[in-house]
Amino acid sequence: MNEEQITVLGFAGSLRRKSYNKALLRAAAELLPKNSKLEIFDIDEIPIFNQDLENDMPVKVKEFKEKIRQADAILIATPEYNYSFSGVLKNAIDWASRPPGDNSFEGKPVAIMSASVGMLGGARAQYHLRQVLTSLNMYPINRPEVIVTSAEEKFDDKGILIDVKTRAKIKDLLKSLVAWTRKLKC
Repeated sequence: MNEEQITVLGFAGSLRRKSYNKALLRAAAELLPKNSKLEIFDIDEIPIFNQDLENDMPVKVKEFKEKIRQADAILIATPEYNYSFSGVLKNAIDWASRPPGDNSFEGKPVAIMSASVGMLGGARAQYHLRQVLTSLNMYPINRPEVIVTSAEEKFDDKGILIDVKTRAKIKDLLKSLVAWTRKLKC
C-alpha cells in the first residue's frame, strides 16, 4: 500500500547559533520514517508580537503561518528558561495563532522535544508548552517523551547528535507523530 507522504514542519524555540534544540531538529531530519519529510523553519526573524500589526502581518510571520498550514504535523524543539519555554517560542506561537479566527495551528498534530545541559532536560518547558498547544486545539503526542539531559555530552563539537539512545527516542517519536497524523487524517 502506498501511503501519502507526511510533511512535518519543525522549529526550535532558540535563537542561539549552536543551540542543542536546533541540533535536535537536524538529527530528526535524518531519522524520519518512510514517506515523511521534515522542513525546518528558523523563527529568528519573527519580530516581537504587536497586536496592532496582526491584520497586516510582517512578511516573515505570513511565511511562518503558511508553512504551518501546508504541514501535516508540527515538531517543536524547546529549550527551558526559568521553568518554562522561551519567550522567542511564545512569540512565534502568538503570531501564528492570531488574529482570532486565524489560528494556523488549528487541529495540527504536534510532537515536542527538548535538550538542556541541566538534569531535567527541559521537561518543565515541555509540560508548560503542552498546555499552550492544547489551548490552540492542537493534538500533542504523549509518548515517547524526548527529554535530553546533559546535552553537552550527547552532541559532538559540530552539533551532531552522537548519543544512540537519544537518536532511537527521536526516531520513535517521529514514528508516533507520523502514525498519529495518519490516524487523525482518517
